[in-house]
Order: sequence, then C-alpha cells, then structure tokens
Amino acid sequence: MSVSINDLESFFRNIQQSIITAFQAEETNGEFIADHWTSHLGLGTSCVLRDGEVYESAGVNFSMVSGDKLPAAASAKRPQFTGMSYQAMGVSVVVHPRNPHAPTSHANVRMFMVTDNDGQQHWWLGGGFDLTPIHLYADDARHFHTVARDAVAPFGDELYPQFKQDADEYFYMPHREEYRGIGGIIYDDLNQWDIEKSLSFIESVAKGYTQAYAPIIAKRKNQPYTEQEREFQLFRRTRYAEFNLIVDRGTIFGLQSKGRTKSILMSMPPLASWHYDDLEPQNEAQQALVDVVSEPRTWL
Repeated sequence: MSVSINDLESFFRNIQQSIITAFQAEETNGEFIADHWTSHLGLGTSCVLRDGEVYESAGVNFSMVSGDKLPAAASAKRPQFTGMSYQAMGVSVVVHPRNPHAPTSHANVRMFMVTDNDGQQHWWLGGGFDLTPIHLYADDARHFHTVARDAVAPFGDELYPQFKQDADEYFYMPHREEYRGIGGIIYDDLNQWDIEKSLSFIESVAKGYTQAYAPIIAKRKNQPYTEQEREFQLFRRTRYAEFNLIVDRGTIFGLQSKGRTKSILMSMPPLASWHYDDLEPQNEAQQALVDVVSEPRTWL
C-alpha cells in the first residue's frame, strides 16, 4: 500500500480536528481560532484557544514542512540521514488548564520522510502523550496510564512498558534533577510495520490521548481552589517552560529548522512564576507531586 502526501495531509488534519472537537466540548467560554500559515518550509494550521474558562491556553497544531537538510535534532537516532532532504508532518498539542487541580498535557504524532543520496525514501514515526499535574491524584494517574497502555496494546504487549520507560527517561530535567510530570508514552524512530498498520497505530495513539485526558479535565475543571494552590500552579509551570526550552527535541528541531516560532512556542504556559527558592508543598496533592517528580512510579 502506498499513501500520497495529500492523503497523509488529510489524515493528520483529521486527527487535529478530532482532538479539537474533544477539547472544545469541555470549554464553556472560549473557542479554538485557526491560524493558517505558509512559510519557506511548508504550511500548517495552528489552532489556539486563549483565556477560556477551562483552558488558560490550548494549542492543537498541524504542520507539514520540508527541507534540504534534516536538522540534527530529528536525526539523533538515524545519523546516516543527517543533512539529507526531508519531509515531516504531524500534529502537536499542549493544554494548560486554568484550574490548578487539572493537569497540563502534551501530545504529538508525527512522520518523517527522508530521501537518501541514492534516491531511496525512508520514513519513521515519532510521538506519544504525557501528563504534567500540579496537584497529583493517583486515580487520575492510573486512568491516564491505563488508557495509554490500551491504546498501544493491539500492536504489541511489549510496547507500553517500553514506551513508558522511554517517556520516563525523556522527560527528565538534568539541571533540576527531577522529572517533568508523571510521564505517559513516547516513541521515536518507529518503522517496524507497513504504512497501513503504522497509520492505524498513529490513529490509536491520537484517540487514546483524548480518551486519557478529556475525562480528567471534565472531573477537575470545576474543583474549588485556593490562592495558594494557584500560586503553586504558576511556580510548577516554570519547570514545564524550562523543559521545553532546554531539553525538548521538538522545540529544538523547530528552532533549528527555522520553523514558525510562534507556533513552536505555543507550548509555553501563558503565566508562570519563578522563585529563587522552591515553594514548599502545602497539601497532600502537592506533596505527592513533588515526591513523584523525584522518582518515576509504576502506575499499573
């Protein structure tokens, strides 16, 4: 089976719309605004919601880019392709809820295609989804990881443990000696199936993400919170910003490839508050979060 670039574009745009539909259903005072763009690298649509009642900021972006030289961040595990021409497309998502009890989430599904010096085409997949709570609730974490496991289970029982470990390792911040959140699943350089099965896998991951995250938003979006809990949220968001700017390969790839900066940085929290000394946890859920980011946990 072969798939055209136009078919792939439609496939990823449909994923983008399905995620927006799921999240929009939880918002009571705001809408995703579509920003269609073109650049020297390609085209895309950034769909952004700001200052909603439920989402302080949310972005669901589709992009399709190409270039003459694959950036180093995209070829870390395939150094033989460094500097070769490439095409890449996918959907990336970051959601920062307003309520401190509702966790931040991130997801992306993407495909890279490279033409080598002999004119042969190669392709591989990357992506996953993860959760970054401010206040940690074990039932939310178990639900999130259960759905993550179920999303990839049809493609191999070994995948969830492998992808979960990869996520734990990836979302580590050496400069803080802590992890960004409670992880999830992450995969890279994946090309073990034919194109038809690979697209089914991407579809299952994208669907799993909304099934893992939307119920948590529904559960936590109206939970009462205090001024201290809001302050702790803004403090913990600084860790998210630091990870994105210092560690995250997606951000680094986008900037290295001279991508559209405002679409790349839509992942940043709208408000964050750095403190010289860390804020100390003031309740059980905050302490649980601080404990977990020190050492990954097995949730299932």
